[in-house]
Parts: sequence; C-alpha cells; structure tokens
Amino acid sequence: MTVWDDLVGQEKVSAVLDAAARDADALVTAASAAEPLPEASKMTHAWLFTGPPGAGRNQAARAFAAALQCVSPDRALGGSPGCGFCDGCHTALLGTHADVNTVAAVGAEILVKDMRDTVRKSFTSPANGRWQIILVEDAERLNEKSANAVLKAVEEPAPRTVWLLCAPSVEDVLPTIRSRCRHLTLRTPSVDAVADMLVRRDGIEPEVAAAAARATQGHVDRARRLATDPAARERRAAVLRLPLRLDEVGACLRAAQELVDAAAEDAKQLAEEMDGKETEELKAALGAVQGGRLPRGTAGVMKDLEDMQKRRRTRTQRDSLDVALGDLTGFYRDVLALQLGSRVAIANGDTEDALERLARGSSREATLRRIEAIAACREALDRNVAPLLAVEAMTMALRAG
Repeated sequence: MTVWDDLVGQEKVSAVLDAAARDADALVTAASAAEPLPEASKMTHAWLFTGPPGAGRNQAARAFAAALQCVSPDRALGGSPGCGFCDGCHTALLGTHADVNTVAAVGAEILVKDMRDTVRKSFTSPANGRWQIILVEDAERLNEKSANAVLKAVEEPAPRTVWLLCAPSVEDVLPTIRSRCRHLTLRTPSVDAVADMLVRRDGIEPEVAAAAARATQGHVDRARRLATDPAARERRAAVLRLPLRLDEVGACLRAAQELVDAAAEDAKQLAEEMDGKETEELKAALGAVQGGRLPRGTAGVMKDLEDMQKRRRTRTQRDSLDVALGDLTGFYRDVLALQLGSRVAIANGDTEDALERLARGSSREATLRRIEAIAACREALDRNVAPLLAVEAMTMALRAG
C-alpha cells in the first residue's frame, strides 16, 4: 500500500506526482551530499490541483505532501517515496507533520490574518531537513489581500518550500498565481471505483457501498459518509421526500424551515465534537490553572478562537445545506432522465416510485426550471443571502415549476 492508493480513479495524476516525488527526493539527496543537482527535474515549487467536488483534490495534495516527506529506507534502494507507513508519510497524512502546514477556509473567505503566519513560515527552512509544505485546501476562498500575500510567497519561494493549492477550477485562482503553478486536473471517479474503495478500505458491504457511490455520483467523501453514517442516510431520505410534499404554500415554507434546521443541527453536532477539544487544547497550551482560569493577557487569544469557531459553524451549516441541494438536484436530474427516456443510470433508484410519479405529472420544461431554482438557491447562499430566505424562495419555485 502506498500514499497513492486512496486517490480513486486518478491514475494519471498519481503517476505525475510519483515522478515529481522521485525527483524531489533526488534533489534533497543531492543537496545533503553536496552533489550536483539533477537536471530536468519534474519537481516544482508550486502546484495547483483542480477538479469537481468529490474528485479528491485535497487528498491528492496531501498524498503528494506525504510522498515529499517520506523517510522510508526503501528509497535508498530505488523504491518510490510515498510508502504510507514511515513517520514522514504517516504524520503528513494525519495532518500532524511539523513541516506540512494546512490552510482551510473557516468562514466564507480565507482572511489575510489567517495567512500571515503561514506565509512567514513558508520562508523558513524545514525542521526535518526535507521540505516546507504549504497546503491551501480552499484556494478559491482567498480574498484579494490573502491572495496577494500568497502571490508574493509563490513568486519568490524559499529553496525548499512547496505550495500546494486546491480549487474547483483554474478560473477560481488569480491568474498571477496560477501562472506560477504546475496544474493538475482531477476527474470525477466512476461509481464502480468509489464503491470498490469503500469495500476495500472501509470494509463496507458491497451492496451498501454501491448504493452510496451511485447516490453521490462519484463524490468520494460524501459516499463514505453516506455508507458509514445512518444519520446521513436518514437526512438524505428526508430531503428526497421533499418534492412530493410541496403541494401548497404552507408546505413549502415548512419544508424550507426543516432543511435549514437540519443543516443547523448537523453543524451543531460537528461543532460540539471539534470546539470543545480545540478549546481545552488551547487552554492547556496557554497554561490554564486548575478550574480553567487563564493567565493574564490570554483573553484575546481565546476570543480569536471563539470567533474562528463561530465562522466555521456558519460555513458548516451552509455546506450541509449545499449537500441537501445537491441531493435535490440529483433527484430532479433523474426525473428529467425518465422524461427524456434516457438510458443514463438513475442515481436515486431507492426513490423510483416518486421519480416516476413526478416524471408523469410534469413536463421536461418544468423539471429544468426546478433544477435552475436549486442552482439559484446555491448562488444566493454563496452571496451570503440569509439561508431561510434563499431556501423558501427555492421551495416556492419547486412548487410553481
């Protein structure tokens, strides 16, 4: 098993990254031995990973980071870096490696204050003598100031610093940044490939794995959660029952409230799992005494953590809503496929009766308008429209469509 094994359906990308990791290892070896540097290296200081949601952009970047930090003795015998088991690989994959710094959007944007320490660290030497790696998971959320901070660091990087940027598409990143990066495009993995991964890696029963992979249309993370979390399956089932409930205005408003409340509850559960642990760890790091009292001058640090957690809860709620909207889009796509007599595989086979009922009772044009209404709701949420208002407008449009 290697770090590349979990990159589902990304064989070409894995091959490129494996070749670059080999050359990167040769560069480190040559520098350590004061030997001439190898020529025509496939390694570069900045990479841009793009691809549709669920394709595994962040996983690919983290696997590459692990390969760059690999310290397996097999490398000296001609083996490829990225064994997946050594301390370098293991800590990089877990996110605890001292020289792998991850930046992810907490709220709607990555603020410049969240980037300052990371940019500063990018100019320091790696602690273990290999690579200083900066992994930006949501590069499309860099605002103008934080993007300019990244640009300056990418333009003149330290000799052993590597930037790994992840975004849905190249258009989501400043042209001046992407022009300095090597670009890799990931594709949506096949349903069969995702199902196979769930069986092989997570021990999921084949039928459950196949249903989860089909329902999420190749989205790796969502498929795993759907296959392993009964609560996630119940939330999805509730969303897919919604189209048949929108028979009058009151029902539309109730359905909208239920969607928003479910997303808020999901965000609350995730927050409870993460916030308490983070708060206690920070208190311990600040030297809190028995009873939880903090030393003087540390209240501002705790306030910063609370603000960050609040922004993350807001984003988590919107992400949860977006998952529900994606499920609705898939439902109406199946309705349209039936109306067109398409042979495209139905993603929501477990709701076939409801699909056929809506397909018979509405026109293709109405189905397209409903899909457009869901897309408009997602765009409104991206513009920070109040979630309940955006979802109420959508449910009313779904009824009227």
